[in-house]
Amino acid sequence: MSPASAAVRPAPQEVWDTLSQAERDAAYNNNAAVKDSAAWVEARDKAAPLFRAATPAHLDVPYGSGARQKLDIYPGKPGAPCLVFIHGGYWQRNTREVFAHYAEGLLAQGWSVAMPSYTLAPQARLGAIVDEIGAALDLIGKDGAQYGLTGPVVISGWSAGAQLAVMQLDHPTVAAGLAVSGVYELAPLRDTFLNAALDLSKAEIAACSPLRHDPSPKPLAIAYGTAEVPALVHDSRALAAKRVAAHAPGALLPILGANHFSILDELRRPDGLLVRAALDLMPGAHA
Repeated sequence: MSPASAAVRPAPQEVWDTLSQAERDAAYNNNAAVKDSAAWVEARDKAAPLFRAATPAHLDVPYGSGARQKLDIYPGKPGAPCLVFIHGGYWQRNTREVFAHYAEGLLAQGWSVAMPSYTLAPQARLGAIVDEIGAALDLIGKDGAQYGLTGPVVISGWSAGAQLAVMQLDHPTVAAGLAVSGVYELAPLRDTFLNAALDLSKAEIAACSPLRHDPSPKPLAIAYGTAEVPALVHDSRALAAKRVAAHAPGALLPILGANHFSILDELRRPDGLLVRAALDLMPGAHA
């Protein structure tokens, strides 16, 4: 294996240490890895506001005093589960509004969907961002019924949002999780372009890397696209293996041919693979 091909793995460290800055950056650059990523983002940004404007919802519900500490709630059938979906963007870009249409598939199944935003780096440290998602879940647990959320909660997220979801799997409001295309070991990010905004400390890496924590006993489905950058494939498989070793429930879901952007289409269709994964997590839930 050449150093360039090994670059995508957080380990072994001795291989990572031999890489150029360009190789380290490429290991986590999803936009560069998907040649038509700009078209995917453009299509997403056009579809989302149309869906958000046309779909009954409780929009801009505050869960804190910060400008971005808000969530949108799309209520489903009474008693149905709720998917709390956390957007990605390496903790430093994007917002819930441009992911609104990814609620379509589960809404068609009768579920509710809630989508929080959070303060972005560098305005917030990563640990504070994790805590903000906890505060959003606190609100759902305390006041969710007034917004039509009366069923069990499945915490989910994509990319950076997957890391945030796994970090909150043990929250008392959460029954299960669905992590999509996540980064679960943060140490390599200190050596990439991403750290300019994140400025990760050793303490934050230890506290916020799911692969360094004992697995939650709650069910967690871990999905990734087989056409993702291999660093994300590696982290997904490593987290699944850690959970298997701990006898923690949940499935590993490689989605054939999906890249970092196309994988989210599996949330838009009622029969999408990510929709099915969420349904499988709550087999006895009323919907």
